[in-house]
Amino acid sequence: MLHVLLHMARDDQPFTSERIAEMLGTNAAVVRRTMAGLRKAGMVSSERGPQGGWRLASDLQQVTLLDVHRAVGGPNLFAIGPDRHNPDCAVERVVNAALADSLQQAEALLLSRLGAVTLADLARQFDVLCRQHGARSHAPHKPSR
Repeated sequence: MLHVLLHMARDDQPFTSERIAEMLGTNAAVVRRTMAGLRKAGMVSSERGPQGGWRLASDLQQVTLLDVHRAVGGPNLFAIGPDRHNPDCAVERVVNAALADSLQQAEALLLSRLGAVTLADLARQFDVLCRQHGARSHAPHKPSR
């Protein structure tokens, strides 16, 4: 959704769910569910009707990557961890404890870093990239298979 939010910052027109779905290579229903979390967090607003759609509703300087992560409902940063939380095997318990400690440290570091980067920071980096390389603001998305 970072992709979408940065495009919204560049365009004063509302973005329909269909337009966003095309950008992301997904469907409009998925977009509406995800955007609802951003709306609840106050990052976007929506309007119905022929001229409606999603608009940025917050200051990019005030929104961090961590805020976006939380708004879209991403509680788990890592998809790895113990298969069983209460194994019978003592070796597995020791391994699980070591993994849990490492994952907790990695998650704390990542959350700290996400909280230190604002959408305004990304927008500035995007502007520099466009000036240096004449990059287009959006290339068509080709979903991976």
